[in-house]
Amino acid sequence: QVTLVESGGGSVQVGGSLRLSCRASGYDYSSHCMGWFRQVPGKQREAVAAIQGDGTPTYADFVEGRFTVSRDNAKNEVYLEMNSLKSDDTAKYFCVADRFSALYCLVRLTALAGRNNLDAWGQGTLVTVSS
Repeated sequence: QVTLVESGGGSVQVGGSLRLSCRASGYDYSSHCMGWFRQVPGKQREAVAAIQGDGTPTYADFVEGRFTVSRDNAKNEVYLEMNSLKSDDTAKYFCVADRFSALYCLVRLTALAGRNNLDAWGQGTLVTVSS
């Protein structure tokens, strides 16, 4: 059974930073796409960032250079470093992974999420950014 467990969410002021972590178990995703989505209640979930097994990252346009996605394949973990946080970044952040995807990760994960066909989702961690 595959599980993704996020940690690192919390409350921070505008302009602050947070680092999210996600540990995968039950499957070795080291060669596959992993990434982060977020969702605000009442709104559609949206992709934030994704990363290939070789460490190549891709980001949603709204990230604007503020976030960095990375991974540690030996630990089967993915991370999201978030800086210069804005109030609009307040959301629940979800870790995702897909064993059938290896390239074009942001596009692939977004498409699969839209079809509810992603391999694995975490339970989410809440990020609250206040002024």
